[in-house]
Amino acid sequence: MDKVIIFDTTLRDGEQAAGGMLNFQEKLEIARQLDKLGVDVIEAGFPVSSEGDFEAVKSIATEIGSATVCGLARAHPKDIDRAWEAIKGARRPRIHVFVSASDIQMVHQLKKNRQQVLELARDMVARAKGYTEDIEFSPMDASRADPEFIYEILEAVISAGATTVNIPDTVGYAIPDEFGQLIKGIVEHVPNIERVVISVHCHDDLGLSVAHSREAVRQGARQVECTINGIGERAGNASLEEIVMAIKTRNDFFHLATSVDSRQIYKTSRRVSELTGFAVQPNKAIVGANAFRHQSGIHQDGILKMPKTYEIMDPRTVGIPASSLVMGKLSGRHAFKERLAELGYTLSEDDFHRAFVAFKELADKKKEITDRDIESLVAEELRTVTEVYHLDRLQVTTGDRGVPTAAVRLIGPGDKVLADAALGTGPVDAVYQAINRLVGLPNTLTEFSVKSVTEGIDAIGEVLIRIESDGVTYTGRGADTDIIVASARAYINALNRLLAAKRPAG
Repeated sequence: MDKVIIFDTTLRDGEQAAGGMLNFQEKLEIARQLDKLGVDVIEAGFPVSSEGDFEAVKSIATEIGSATVCGLARAHPKDIDRAWEAIKGARRPRIHVFVSASDIQMVHQLKKNRQQVLELARDMVARAKGYTEDIEFSPMDASRADPEFIYEILEAVISAGATTVNIPDTVGYAIPDEFGQLIKGIVEHVPNIERVVISVHCHDDLGLSVAHSREAVRQGARQVECTINGIGERAGNASLEEIVMAIKTRNDFFHLATSVDSRQIYKTSRRVSELTGFAVQPNKAIVGANAFRHQSGIHQDGILKMPKTYEIMDPRTVGIPASSLVMGKLSGRHAFKERLAELGYTLSEDDFHRAFVAFKELADKKKEITDRDIESLVAEELRTVTEVYHLDRLQVTTGDRGVPTAAVRLIGPGDKVLADAALGTGPVDAVYQAINRLVGLPNTLTEFSVKSVTEGIDAIGEVLIRIESDGVTYTGRGADTDIIVASARAYINALNRLLAAKRPAG
């Protein structure tokens, strides 16, 4: 059976999603999980774009054991040299070179003609080949380019040493049949195409990225570039979980396989969502909260008699347990550990102890703890940002006739206890004013959103905020049954991210 190579670009194209910036530790954590998921290639970043991205790619390259680690580079000597410096410590390094190939981008962005772009692509692939054998080339905006020029430039870069040629639908312009014909034309008209793997990279501007990718595979592509939860530039990329599970579920149609351990999909999806701050919509295929939930009486009747009547996938194959333990205040450590294991979490003793204490505190407030409660609780305990400031105590006075007042106590650097109080236009504003007096870090609050993690009056509330400092956005998240406490935790989380980003390297 043929294999489809899964090329994950969550850490590069996924991070380009507006507001989705990840810090060093978060990128490293996601890379480890992607390796555990079993993706074949991890595009770790764009090394020339910043010193931080260079260091993150370099660390990922030296740590990841199984997957190929790829660095992106424009068709420019400095980009290629920098990419190699970042990935040269990888067991399996790859340089990914790209250049615009559509007339609209060549004329208006590059200010070059076709011959100049072809020569540039060929020369830069040859330069990259001087560093490593594994070279990928992408003619950007291929779906809007002249197919004859695509054939010509691919033949040139393959002769120069490219081992993978990636066909991007960069702006999500194509229609599936049209994109499939482009891949078919490449197979038929590029003389040396048998020497390389054909890859595709599709965007979701018209909601067709996964459809394009599947059609390309049907036409001979054997690598698909995708991201966890489909995050990425503008409307996002093809969703990894949808590509993988389509191939797995409809093996009778595709007759193909991937190396992905699908049981790790749900855990990976949740962690990427937590770290990027992008919630997964309930009706999202494969990993959405409603993907394996049934409300219709007819559907429920069928599921009880035979799950396959209304479920084309066993939820356990993507890491969602088919049955649940009812968790509450009488549940012990063993039951809690078993539930964590079923949800895909393996915690150290210290992390488990903190999570269990938090679980028992929550159980005293709620009759029943759901899986989503536990996931939110664990995410709260496993924040990857080093806590320069920690929320110790919070007291708020508010009402329709009083002035909202907040008293806040933080544990700061060196375990120093800091306390202050402030007035505000509302309870959350009062809390943030008090925190600002203690931390003294100028920033602008640009987004504040609240959602209920679970149902009921005793639900956990989750707060997502974004703050801006010096033109850079930082995301913070917090969760608690008290929404004011959750708001404070989210703000402290965002401030700690800001401080981590400003801390001098080394």
